[in-house]
Amino acid sequence: MSIRFYNTINRKKVEFEPITLGTVKLYTCGPTVYDTAHIGNFRTFLFEDLLKRFLIFKGYEVYHVMNITDVDDKTIKRANKEGMTINELTLRYTKEFMNDIKSLKILPADKYPRATDHIAEMIQMIQTLEESGYAYETKDHSVYFRLDSYDFYGQLTKIDLTKQRSTERIINDEYSKDNPQDFALWKAWDDEDGKVFWESPWGRGRPGWHIECSAMSIKYLGNHFDIHCGGVDNIFPHHENELAQSVSATKGLFVNYWMHSEYLHIQGDKMSKTLGNYHKISDLISEGFTAEEIRFTLLSAHYRSKLNFSLNQNQESRTAIQRITDIQQRLFELKDSAQTESPMPDEFEEFVAALDDDLDTPKAFAIFFGWIRSMNNLLDKGELMLSQINGGLEFIGKFDDLFAIIPEAESVPKELYNLIEKREKARLKQDWKTADKIRNLLHKEGWLVEDSPSGPKVKPKK
Repeated sequence: MSIRFYNTINRKKVEFEPITLGTVKLYTCGPTVYDTAHIGNFRTFLFEDLLKRFLIFKGYEVYHVMNITDVDDKTIKRANKEGMTINELTLRYTKEFMNDIKSLKILPADKYPRATDHIAEMIQMIQTLEESGYAYETKDHSVYFRLDSYDFYGQLTKIDLTKQRSTERIINDEYSKDNPQDFALWKAWDDEDGKVFWESPWGRGRPGWHIECSAMSIKYLGNHFDIHCGGVDNIFPHHENELAQSVSATKGLFVNYWMHSEYLHIQGDKMSKTLGNYHKISDLISEGFTAEEIRFTLLSAHYRSKLNFSLNQNQESRTAIQRITDIQQRLFELKDSAQTESPMPDEFEEFVAALDDDLDTPKAFAIFFGWIRSMNNLLDKGELMLSQINGGLEFIGKFDDLFAIIPEAESVPKELYNLIEKREKARLKQDWKTADKIRNLLHKEGWLVEDSPSGPKVKPKK
């Protein structure tokens, strides 16, 4: 089955065909580092991680660029409020973001370009637009994109532009201009910008938000690349403006596939910093979530469906992950007697087909957990064939390659081995008092002991 993705610009699922056979060029809108990214942001970053892992799984070489927005209205306003330089502020939150993506096992991008390192490329692109008649300079020496010069504006959104003037992003970016829908490519310096400015052919100023992604994506991926991702909140105005200025500057297609993830909701409302109803990754860790439980929670719904989040979901995720580790352990215990080669389960093809269909994670999860249920039934009845063991373990391994939700094994501290061995000897002698005493001691140290026919299993206490 071929891969089909929902392409925002087509408003339907379409077959995925890369520009270059075997290679995918991927651009994902990264964080604006004026504050800590919340889990609504990370829902998008995890969708993009799954997309990337899936493309790699399908045999593609993926070249991934994720930008860091380290200069815009928000970063300047926050730096002024904190009494910091914009560089001090953005480096702090960039480091925090990198720590969060590492803790969530998100595959790193090949490039993380910072906007402030690419001002020259932005100026050059703006000059190209101005020379071609797509942009103009105003009296205050700002530069705007001339919307009426581009016939295809609205491809991503099919919106009535006159009704968009009241949205927050437009208000925040409004300047005096001769067409109310024109947007800023270069913003002339004013007092609120303080020391944040660069010299340009139009005088001191800074780039508009939208030109940043155009210049950086084109520098690292070329004038025409495969996939551009972000959240649905990026579609307008950011991606709509990015598409318009990029096509106008390069006279090319710019991007073949636009993919966007839906909002994360909490108590029925969109999670956002404006509403103050958000959680950070550190908040969830404090509430007892593991990185794997966060991944499971945020990946369990289809990326184009709204997902309602609550702190109670960690128990549901924990139970699901435990089912995976339990069946993995049961199969490992039989591995030595299994055949060296065994076929993948029939369910594996159905699982892959679900992901081929626009990353249908709910269906893929249903198939995978249905397979676990059937395997446990066979094991309980003693009817599992040896030929099913290695194939089953490989299925679990492929599942984790894609979703990364199986916890990494934690080694038992060496000083506890003697206690575990002593307890096992006591248990075999039916010295239950000593065995229970050692079990309780291990529990206080943060370890659980489960007895099984093949010996004790020790795992960290949640």
